[in-house]
Amino acid sequence: MAVLETGERLMKPAAEITCLFVDIGGVLLSDGWTHEGRRRASQNFNLDLAEMEERHHLTFDTYEEGKLTLDEYLGRVVFNQERPFTPAQFRTFMFAQSEPHPEMIDLVTQLKARHGLKVAVVSNEGRELNAYRIGEFKLDKFVDFYISSCFVHVRKPDADIFRLALDIAQVPTNQVVYIENTPMFVQVAEGLGIKSILHTDYTSTRAQLDSLGLSNDDRALDDSPNNTGFEEQ
Repeated sequence: MAVLETGERLMKPAAEITCLFVDIGGVLLSDGWTHEGRRRASQNFNLDLAEMEERHHLTFDTYEEGKLTLDEYLGRVVFNQERPFTPAQFRTFMFAQSEPHPEMIDLVTQLKARHGLKVAVVSNEGRELNAYRIGEFKLDKFVDFYISSCFVHVRKPDADIFRLALDIAQVPTNQVVYIENTPMFVQVAEGLGIKSILHTDYTSTRAQLDSLGLSNDDRALDDSPNNTGFEEQ
């Protein structure tokens, strides 16, 4: 048996990353229903923006927690009085505010294929908006399961949504990386021991994933921590 020289540091197997937790709005897609989207809606439908914003903030959390349907939300926020347009017309406009972030979708898809990752969405979204965005942008092609606030009836920053995600994913905390664009949500996840990346742009997020051994580039694999299988103790 080899004897360690004085001062030589012990090595232990590195925890392999086996699962990605990913937000939808701000990471894979644009945010679903933002202040800017509501401002455009107020102009398009000739609505009082200040009144709509006040009503929105009073009830949107309840919609995202799956305790209201989209029609009920719109009934409180827009159709609390007679309008010269229909709920269907407004829903179509609302859904059309969503746009993809193709580079991030491609990155997560490639990492899943290359590294055999589970991919879980952890997101605050209402049911109808969530369903539209999953279908329209084909997120189900690479996402394995959805811990959406509308399904589990709890929203970020409540730490329970991350605990639920870990239970559903059935992976140890140290094998998960979470990609999120909201600093507070990153801090909450990190407080539970989940490695987290504050997403600001594709380039920096890809670099941080590379440093964790999750690369979609053959040239980077030789230098990745997961390639050696060891980390310093």
